[in-house]
Amino acid sequence: MSPSDRLAALRARLAEVGVQGFIVPRSDEHLGEYVPPAGERLAWLTGFTGSAGLAIVLPDRAAVFTDGRYTLQVRQQTDPALWDCRHITEEPPAEWLKAHAQDLAIGYDPWLHAAPAIERLSVPGVHLVPLLANPLDAVWTDRPPAPMAQAVPHPLDVAGRPHADKRAEAAAALREAGEQAVVLADSHSLAWLLNIRGGDLANTPLALGFALLHADARVELFMAPAKVPAGTRAHLGNEVVVRPREELPAALDALRGKRVRIDAEATPAWFTHWLREAGAEISSGEDPCRMPRACKNPVERDGARAAHRRDAAAMARFLAWFAAEAPKGGQTEMSAAARLVEFRRAGDRFRGESFPAISGAGEHGAIVHYRVTPETDRGIAPNEVYLIDSGAQYLDGTTDITRTLWTGPDAAPATLKDRVTRVLKGHIALATARFPAGVAGPHLDALARRALWDVGLDYDHGTGHGVGSFLSVHEGPVAFSRTARIVPLREGMILSDEPGFYATGEYGIRLENLLLVVPAELPQATKPFLAFETLTLAPFDRALIEPGLLTGPERDWLDAYHARVLAEVAPQVDGATADWLRAACAPI
Repeated sequence: MSPSDRLAALRARLAEVGVQGFIVPRSDEHLGEYVPPAGERLAWLTGFTGSAGLAIVLPDRAAVFTDGRYTLQVRQQTDPALWDCRHITEEPPAEWLKAHAQDLAIGYDPWLHAAPAIERLSVPGVHLVPLLANPLDAVWTDRPPAPMAQAVPHPLDVAGRPHADKRAEAAAALREAGEQAVVLADSHSLAWLLNIRGGDLANTPLALGFALLHADARVELFMAPAKVPAGTRAHLGNEVVVRPREELPAALDALRGKRVRIDAEATPAWFTHWLREAGAEISSGEDPCRMPRACKNPVERDGARAAHRRDAAAMARFLAWFAAEAPKGGQTEMSAAARLVEFRRAGDRFRGESFPAISGAGEHGAIVHYRVTPETDRGIAPNEVYLIDSGAQYLDGTTDITRTLWTGPDAAPATLKDRVTRVLKGHIALATARFPAGVAGPHLDALARRALWDVGLDYDHGTGHGVGSFLSVHEGPVAFSRTARIVPLREGMILSDEPGFYATGEYGIRLENLLLVVPAELPQATKPFLAFETLTLAPFDRALIEPGLLTGPERDWLDAYHARVLAEVAPQVDGATADWLRAACAPI
């Protein structure tokens, strides 16, 4: 079907079920950022493939809402004759509904929205109606099947703690709160709690499913039994029972009269509706796996360090190769990204990319979450900016790194060097921050923007996100962002530090390392302080740095960082790469 045929088919189906509109989120029933092909409803309907967005279809108009990362991409991928493109913060969907959907019945799939998300969409005069069956699924005739990759044990030597200990700890939190069970709808929680991983998503090693954790530490795991082989069942033990998803309603009915925790923001509204009808008492509280998962244990921290050292060797080989090849021309965005995967694949414990690389040359780098395709792939020309944002999944850690490179052979323009150096100054300001326990990501976000703000510049995305341990490259609950929740940073968390600047139609700049939250060594401190340990090890392109803009302490940090990169990475690489690395890491 063409895009217009898809929209027309959905509207016809809405009329059949008795509603005048429908809300289509990006998420699937696990409410995660990444979804399998069977969950790509927003992309199928609109053509927009970004990782965050929402569409609303009415009888006479339709709109797609995205954040600042995707304002360019959404306009490129959608038909303006069919879809209005809206900035989700400048014109919230609720305000759009209030203006355009008065007295209309607007359907939604309660499996695809958290209850608070529906509340945020509720406005006077607009009637939101939960639908038992998703009308879009009824017209998506060639929808891919649900993923059926097997769940496998995550070895204890990289997980760091037995799942029995994790279950006992989470169950104790339930008992302390007077709760008999908690619904776990986030598959990351299942992966962490049960020490399992899977292959249901392209870049995030999850086995998709749901679970009930009971206060006695028993778990009912709702997952297709065919996905859980004998070896995994033996790993799970007798206190974890695997059941098909079809048995989930009956299991919830059995909680009648029990107090059940729901993490409302992380759980589909369907669970709340069903449990209320079943007669359970709903207790609002955070997923008990979320914070322990974010605070990596000592084994996971060591795994992250080891994974980043191996990733650094691959990055050094790539950067040395790129420095030699880029001035010649002949490479494309896709060929460069593929070469980086080749270098990473040679490393121990490599399991795949942690997300499809953002490989953007020139104007494509200004698209914050650009994804190159055969249709958009373009050559990387001499004397332009190339941005490569990439990451890898290793059995012992997840990486994410961005470097902005000058292709040469001529010198970079002064204005460009000014912008890159201001981004670097922001990166250093955050990486060197020391702060009292209790400080959260939103409190630190401005540090990374100060040098840009000084000259009236900014960027329209968060400065950093949490990162998992052989899990999602984007992990909550912490982030460096003005709009993030106030969640205090804690020892063991891993976050990205990635300020940027984007000149639409010209180039993009982003400089990203991953940081581990560690105790700060401050002898005069009167209370606990925290700091960051930089995990990522790769040189910044000195061709784009204006040393005169750096302060003495900033130059000292950069020289010390490059010296560390050279010392830890050079012994891992071939002689030619080591020679290049010595020049790239020389004092600025």
